[in-house]
Amino acid sequence: MSGLTLTLLFGLLLGMKHATEPDHVVAVSTIASRTNKLSLSSLAGVFWGVGHTLTLLVVGMIVISLKQHIPETVATWMEMAVGVMIIVLAVASFRATRAMGEQKPLHIHHLHMKSMLIGVVHGMAGSAGMVLLTLTTVETPWQAFAFIVIFGLGTVIGMMIFTTLLGLPFLFARPKQTLYRALVQVVSAISLVYGVYYLYEVGREGGLF
Repeated sequence: MSGLTLTLLFGLLLGMKHATEPDHVVAVSTIASRTNKLSLSSLAGVFWGVGHTLTLLVVGMIVISLKQHIPETVATWMEMAVGVMIIVLAVASFRATRAMGEQKPLHIHHLHMKSMLIGVVHGMAGSAGMVLLTLTTVETPWQAFAFIVIFGLGTVIGMMIFTTLLGLPFLFARPKQTLYRALVQVVSAISLVYGVYYLYEVGREGGLF
């Protein structure tokens, strides 16, 4: 097995692991928990991975091709955007369960758009780290392209597995609306708390406060 093949395999496994980072999981959970089919829950993970990968690929290749880097201040603000997004998603999900007598599942088009948008925001925030990782792992732009694509494939697989598993308890609970709403509210509450914590930690480490 060649060195490049091993590197790409490493990228695939790393991508799968990367998908399960807490800020990714809590954000996508607010979407996957509101689907009424297991296949839609799985698709939430797939479309998150697609949005995440496309953003990493575009931003990463531009920065690598120009032989530049993303300033720390910019990277910090992009990470802050993730925290804000998690809070907004949590509040929106919680309010949806409170406002409806019966929790309404997300429409397929809304699912696609929201999942991809979440992935795009996460991709923007992870671009700085992806550039550094790629530059220390491969040697040529074409290898960088392949590494990011394979890494992205890993994130798609990893998040799809997670959202599929996450969808199971919500699918079984949906016929019992009280239990279902309670589960969604628990996920929303956890996401809200984590979003506030994440926002604070990123701001503190970035010297914003």
